[in-house]
Amino acid sequence: MEVTGKIKVINGTQQISASFKKRELVVTTEEQYPQHIMVEFTQDKCELLDSYKVGEQVKVSINLRGREWVNPQGEAKYFNTIQGWRIERMQAEAPAGYAQPMPAVPAADAFEPASNFNEEEHDDLPF
Repeated sequence: MEVTGKIKVINGTQQISASFKKRELVVTTEEQYPQHIMVEFTQDKCELLDSYKVGEQVKVSINLRGREWVNPQGEAKYFNTIQGWRIERMQAEAPAGYAQPMPAVPAADAFEPASNFNEEEHDDLPF
């Protein structure tokens, strides 16, 4: 699954234990009712956020994780985590009124000439 939007927050890496670290990212979606989605990057994925900054448009690949915890009273509680595993920059859209660059078009000599063309053949096109 993916979350797209603008980076709102990038937290520093937290060393949770000797063998576990995490880093949190908040992405604000761009829809009628924007959502602030917290995505957790863990272990070696923490470094993926090093080259990003607040305000950038990104697409984050995520996995949903869920776990059960039983409290001392014996009651089961459930927790969800959104775990990121890839992040990439989105191309910014041109502001209104600016033309998008045209895609490259191959030169005419890049196409082979028609070899079976016959001007004598009748076609049924009305022009």
